[in-house]
Amino acid sequence: MSSIRELLFQGRRLLRHLPHTDPGLESRLLLQKAAGLAELDVLLALERPVPANAERRFFKLVEERRARVPLAYLTGEKEFWSIPFKVFPGVLIPRPETELLVEKVIELSSKKREWIVDIGTGSGNIAVSLAKELPKARIIAADISRRALKAARFNAERQKVASIAFVEGNLFRGLLNVVPQRSVDFIVSNPPYVSAREWRTLEPEIRLFEPKRALVPGPTGFEFIRRLVRGAPDFLRSGGHLLFEVGQGQAGRVLSLFDFRWADVKIFKDLRGIPRLVAARKF
Repeated sequence: MSSIRELLFQGRRLLRHLPHTDPGLESRLLLQKAAGLAELDVLLALERPVPANAERRFFKLVEERRARVPLAYLTGEKEFWSIPFKVFPGVLIPRPETELLVEKVIELSSKKREWIVDIGTGSGNIAVSLAKELPKARIIAADISRRALKAARFNAERQKVASIAFVEGNLFRGLLNVVPQRSVDFIVSNPPYVSAREWRTLEPEIRLFEPKRALVPGPTGFEFIRRLVRGAPDFLRSGGHLLFEVGQGQAGRVLSLFDFRWADVKIFKDLRGIPRLVAARKF
């Protein structure tokens, strides 16, 4: 039997040619998954032998990763807002830059009993994070994908969050029977915004494995956002906020979508200095 140290070394060697990868970290996470070990088990017991069946699982995971399967799909988990989220294949993997959206909603919130609608909830990372931070809020998580809603429900139950209602439907469809019109305090979204041309240039981890429908709304990348901005005023109260993520280089063009119904349209940059979040208040 190989030791933890030996397997970590072999995994790191096999993964070292993957682009944009920390092979040491990924080797450790895959070994933890394969052997059912906690991080401290790995770090403090490097000479411990690993059972043969766990070793086989480890090398199978390493080979899948070498085939560019996303790490989060292999480990089944991705951290967002310091919360571990269960990640299912076919559901968009949460990104750290989306935490900016959660941060801004918390800043704008009255911390009282507010309505929040999360359009395109995916794994539920935005909705669950806001439910944990704003326990008085009433949150609706909507998605067109039943698989995504299943993942979101699982994560809400895992985090013991009971203040979220789940709605199946595209954009605002299905909301009429759940929330009164012109009463919502926040509409938030990490929408699909990748253009068809950009899609062809993305890393294989994204292009081959993540759901295209959750990333590409149409040829230009603006199709979903345009409908989001157009339809949001029917549900937001006066003074309510719309916040959504945009892709690199999109923020300027998105500003032209806002008409006389909106005020205080702002753009916020993520930690890399990229204009990432658009926020606006309804008159």
